Amino acid sequence: MSGTGAGAQALPAASRTSGASGTEASPERQQMLGHDQRIILIDAGHGGIDGGTSHGSILEKDITLEISRRLFLLLRSDGFDAILNRTGDYAPSDENRWLRSSSRHMKDLAQRKELAETLPANLVVSIHINWAPSPAKQGPLVLYRQEGRSFLLAKSIQDQLNQLYSVKTAPTAGKPFYLLNKITATTVIVEAGFISSPSDRSRLCSPKGQEEIAEAIAGGIAAYLMEV
Repeated sequence: MSGTGAGAQALPAASRTSGASGTEASPERQQMLGHDQRIILIDAGHGGIDGGTSHGSILEKDITLEISRRLFLLLRSDGFDAILNRTGDYAPSDENRWLRSSSRHMKDLAQRKELAETLPANLVVSIHINWAPSPAKQGPLVLYRQEGRSFLLAKSIQDQLNQLYSVKTAPTAGKPFYLLNKITATTVIVEAGFISSPSDRSRLCSPKGQEEIAEAIAGGIAAYLMEV
C-alpha cells in the first residue's frame, strides 16, 4: 500500500446501487444496528497509474477495488449508507485540479480526504494489500489513528479478519499515514493480506476469498456501530 482514491464519479453509482440482494434493511433493523444516517466511505486503495504493490502481473489496485465493491454491496444490502470512492481503474489525483502541488501522490491523498470531508463521512475504511520481503509473512492487519473510536473500529474489524485467517494479530497504530492523520471522521486502514504470501495471495485473488474478506470487514463495521 502507499496511497488511498476518491472521486465524485463514484457517488452516482453509490446512490443507484441498493445492494447485492436488491433489498435494504428495514428502518427498525437499521436503528438496531446503529447505522441510520451514518455515512461509511469505502476507500479503494490506489487506482489508475498507481498500481500499488504487486506480484508479477497481480496489482494491488485491482484487488482493493474488487474487495471494496463487495464490501459496498454487503453494507448497502444491510441498510448502511455506504459510498464507494472509485468504481473503476482511475486515479483520484486525475480529478484534483485544486491542490497546487507537483506531487501526484499528494493530490491523490488530498482528493480522498476532500471526499470524506465533503460527504461528510462518519467512518472511512481504506482497503489495501500488504507486501513483505519474506513470503512467510502473512495475515491481515488493521491500522488505526491513536484515538479511541479509531482503535475500537480497527479492533472490531481485526477480530473478524483474524477469525477468517485463523490468526491472533492485534491492530496497530498507523502514525505516519496521511489519511489517518488528516481525515476528521473515524478512519482505519485495512491491510487485507500479503500479496507476497502464497496462501494470502490465493485468498486475495479468488472471488470466494474476496467475498469472505468483505464479509469479515462488514461484520467488524456492524459490530463497532452496535457498540458506539
